[in-house]
Amino acid sequence: MEQVTTENLEPTADAGSAQAGRERKLPTGSDRVYRNTLWTVLTLVGVIVFYFIFVLVKNSLPGWQYAGWKMFTTGTWSFGDNKFSVWPLVLGTVLTTFFALLMAVPVGVGAALAIVYLIPRRLRLAVSSLIELLAVVPSIVYGVWGALVMAGWLGNKGEPWLKSVAHGAWPFNGATSGYGMTLGSIVLAVMIMPIVTAISRDVIVAVPKELTEGALSLGATRGQVIRKVILPSCKTGIVGAVTLATGRALGETIALATVLGGVTQMSPWPDRAFSTGSTLAAEIAIDFGAITGKAGNVLFALSLILMLIVGVVTYFARSIIRRNERQFR
Repeated sequence: MEQVTTENLEPTADAGSAQAGRERKLPTGSDRVYRNTLWTVLTLVGVIVFYFIFVLVKNSLPGWQYAGWKMFTTGTWSFGDNKFSVWPLVLGTVLTTFFALLMAVPVGVGAALAIVYLIPRRLRLAVSSLIELLAVVPSIVYGVWGALVMAGWLGNKGEPWLKSVAHGAWPFNGATSGYGMTLGSIVLAVMIMPIVTAISRDVIVAVPKELTEGALSLGATRGQVIRKVILPSCKTGIVGAVTLATGRALGETIALATVLGGVTQMSPWPDRAFSTGSTLAAEIAIDFGAITGKAGNVLFALSLILMLIVGVVTYFARSIIRRNERQFR
């Protein structure tokens, strides 16, 4: 038998250096700087947010005291006449956002699917760039387009056609002027559709090819792959896209102030598709130049209400996202 000597049991120089390398601790100074920087940025952002909320609440208190419970118990809004019911503005905000999403989400998601799976590869970059360009167009441009182009067409052809098809039944009844809830919803849908399309496209592209190729290899059609593989995999991302679009729609100001027509005595409530109206954000912009005394603080109260609405929408969107994440675990 081969005799084992003590020389064979002694560690070599390479083994000793490797062991020393494993035992050597990495410097933690850079990690400490990085962690402190992140905490500083987080603290700064938190201070800014809380200061913003504090200023908003502080300036809205005189408005709440001046308007009182009449903001919620009456039904007329007229800033010049000190009539401060918020319900016409809240209803206008909710309706324009809802119908804009109803038009923009199916078209936006469909356009994203078309860009990824239908359009030739050499055209995808051009189409994607065009959509991203539409997403950053200033809102006043959409407002001018709606007022100068779409309002005339709707007033002369679009709204009379809808009225004739519905035989004058609600909600397509009453006088037609081109301006109002229908035009506002269309303009808002055009504004938020690029956001839905761009984010949905990025989410769809991120779906692993193994999933789609596996479904196709099992005999699934292209439509079945989209319905049963791609869209369920992208549900969380699409919900995020819709949430961002909803936030943009709820806070849109100048474009809707241009095309909605405002709350008037002839149309105090947006109860028809052709009626004029306003939203919380648009009314704040319209009346901002007339801020005087405690009546001006009412606009801060409107801002607080709008912020609460956006917060509720964001909360429900986050709840949907968390539920979807639990399903895929």
